[in-house]
Amino acid sequence: MNVKKFTAPTSREALRKVREALGPDAVILSNRPVDGAVEILALANDDAASLAMPAADSPMAAPEPQLELSPQPFDQRVEPLLPQEPEAPVERAMPRPARAVAREGEATPRSAASVAAAAAAARALPPRHVARPAPAAAPVTPAFDMDRITALVAEAVAGAKASAAAEMSTMMNELRAMRGMMESQLAEIAFSSGQQREPHKNAVLRDMLAAGFSAQLSRYLVDKLPAGIDAQRWMRNALARNLNAMSNEEALIQQGGVFALVGPTGVGKTTTTAKLAARCVMRHGPEKLALITTDAYRIGAHEQLRIYGKILGVMVHSVKDEADLRIALKELSKKHTVLIDTVGVSQRDHMVEEQVAMLQGAGANVKRLLCLNATSTQETLSEVVRAYQGSGLAGSIITKLDEAASIGSALDVVIRHKLNLFYVSNGQRVPEDLHLADPAALIERAFSGAKSQLADADLPLLMANAGHDASLREVHLG
Repeated sequence: MNVKKFTAPTSREALRKVREALGPDAVILSNRPVDGAVEILALANDDAASLAMPAADSPMAAPEPQLELSPQPFDQRVEPLLPQEPEAPVERAMPRPARAVAREGEATPRSAASVAAAAAAARALPPRHVARPAPAAAPVTPAFDMDRITALVAEAVAGAKASAAAEMSTMMNELRAMRGMMESQLAEIAFSSGQQREPHKNAVLRDMLAAGFSAQLSRYLVDKLPAGIDAQRWMRNALARNLNAMSNEEALIQQGGVFALVGPTGVGKTTTTAKLAARCVMRHGPEKLALITTDAYRIGAHEQLRIYGKILGVMVHSVKDEADLRIALKELSKKHTVLIDTVGVSQRDHMVEEQVAMLQGAGANVKRLLCLNATSTQETLSEVVRAYQGSGLAGSIITKLDEAASIGSALDVVIRHKLNLFYVSNGQRVPEDLHLADPAALIERAFSGAKSQLADADLPLLMANAGHDASLREVHLG
């Protein structure tokens, strides 16, 4: 192989020298600038042909070996992400000298032999493997679970409803609070203006509040107070007229029947039962009376009534439930009067309803008498009445009158709840400390000794919170 070097100031001059020395079919091996001149390495066409065609016995003439690669499993094959490149042209696979010849062919015509030699040289070169990027996996479309989506939507809707309900409840509570505050302030302003116009009512109002009467009843009567009369006397007469009391004992002792004393624990039911039993014995004799106790809870409660019965000569029967009470009342149906001492139950206990149901389902007309403790507050007594009222109370008895500093609260509850007041009890003696209710005497006792500690400036604030009581519409004013 005879490679020659040609140098000239320009490429055209250098190519001219190549054609003159090696002929038009010469093969350009390199072309580069050197020190301001152009240097070309060229090879004659015959030498290039001998380089492209190896000898038959040469190892280069042997066929190209094929590499057998084990195919990948189907699930591990990677499909090409980008489209495959087209087959490379012959010029890209040619060696650098052949490409030079091809480029120069545009300006200098070449023979078919030189082109064939260049193609043969290109085929003789081993193929170049182009590394291509691994294709990305195709996106997987998720499978939608409609039940799951429905559940999530329902949960979101329920959460939104709960949140909206909570916000609405909070807003309504705030509106109610604002309404109550505005009503209280307006009522206070209205009462203050009325107080200035009618100052004679302030003294009556202070006396009623000091005696223990409720603000609702006091304000109702004060608003109805006529002008030009003795306000104190009119107020006491109005209270006495609305206190429904038993005028004589004929409705209870003479008429007879089945009476059950009910009420909370410690109100004095057993002692009051013994007092009523003594009155019945003195009127009709021991053979006309029967005593029943349902108090099997307190230690000694049954024995206490038995002691009273032994003193009076009356048999005491003990029952545990409605069935026993039904049997006992059936056996005692010929008695003139039957008194039942029930177990004391708190007004907030669910056993109150069970006790009322037991008495109403006993198979006889059991009249319930509610015992009210005069020492309890007005709110407590109102709660007791609502709990024990049931289908209706036959009457009431105010106990522990001697222990109460003020009896106005008990009288107020009796008036507002329209109860029949039969007796009042003011001691432990049997039967002396049991008296018929005298409305006028009770009202006088409520006001006697009551000292008002309220100033005129305190009345508007106190009376502003006195709401309207629908039951006061039936109060008789006379």
